[in-house]
Amino acid sequence: MNVRRRTGAGARRLIPAAALAAVTALGAGTLTACSDSAAAVNTAKFDVVASFYPMQFLAEQIGGRHVHVTTLTSPGQEPHDLEISPQQIAALEEADAVLYLRNLQPSVDDAVAQSPVRTRIEAGSFTTLEHHGTEVGGHAAAHDSHEDEESAGTDPHIWLDPERYAQVAEGVGRAFEKADPEHAADYRKNTTKLVGRLDALDSAFRQGLARTRTKVFITTHAAFGYLAERYGLTEEAVSGLDPESEPSAARVRDLERTAEADGVSTVFYETLVSDRTARTLAHDTGLRTDVLDPIEGITGESRGRDYFAVQQANLKALRKALGAR
Repeated sequence: MNVRRRTGAGARRLIPAAALAAVTALGAGTLTACSDSAAAVNTAKFDVVASFYPMQFLAEQIGGRHVHVTTLTSPGQEPHDLEISPQQIAALEEADAVLYLRNLQPSVDDAVAQSPVRTRIEAGSFTTLEHHGTEVGGHAAAHDSHEDEESAGTDPHIWLDPERYAQVAEGVGRAFEKADPEHAADYRKNTTKLVGRLDALDSAFRQGLARTRTKVFITTHAAFGYLAERYGLTEEAVSGLDPESEPSAARVRDLERTAEADGVSTVFYETLVSDRTARTLAHDTGLRTDVLDPIEGITGESRGRDYFAVQQANLKALRKALGAR
């Protein structure tokens, strides 16, 4: 495999001065040791740095034995909160490729923009993303200008829709083939296998959610808009795209009315943020709580399982909450 690495003084100038000073102070040994969230790169394999779990999973499944994958986000860490460390900046500089999703982790976007890494694979470029803005109900708010759209933000949770995730997988496969042509046939084979499994998952969701007592579900933050749209459901989120934001009193009253009108039985919370808001709302409305995992990272509850296992658990939870028949 002929993979060119960009190292040396010219490349290192792209590291912010503070980060470079920290790397120097830590010594050269840190470049070959594991950090908290990413092992060293510069191996004999095709070295891929993935920004967080859904990207890591794609790289591992498509790359197979030909890739060495490290992740910038530690297991159990909320990816939105990630701050890139000096060691990770150095590892990114030495990588053959970076696989990330723009507008999810600002520190990753900044690091990639400054990095000399040759192959930059931006997952969102392989599918469509929709602007949901600050809307927390079942459909996006309209915006009168591009500026409004940008300030509102784009929903990044494309991996929760198996069809969009399959589109991303195909794009990543093509990028791997181009960057490492020696193993292109295997990347193509692995991509086909992964897309087949995602197609089967899509079918399971379609069949499992085709006949339900209600089509409305409540979540703590708006992570499941793509999934809901794909399968004819309506997500009502307690807060918007920011999982840490607090709902207004008016929003809580709206959800209480929605729950009664649409026969909602469950308030879903997730694995990487506090369940306090969900439990408070459930207590006030007489609803139960359950987990709907946005698969932003593998936690203590989900560790040992992979994307497909967690999605099957999500389907089971939705079927129960929606009264599937």
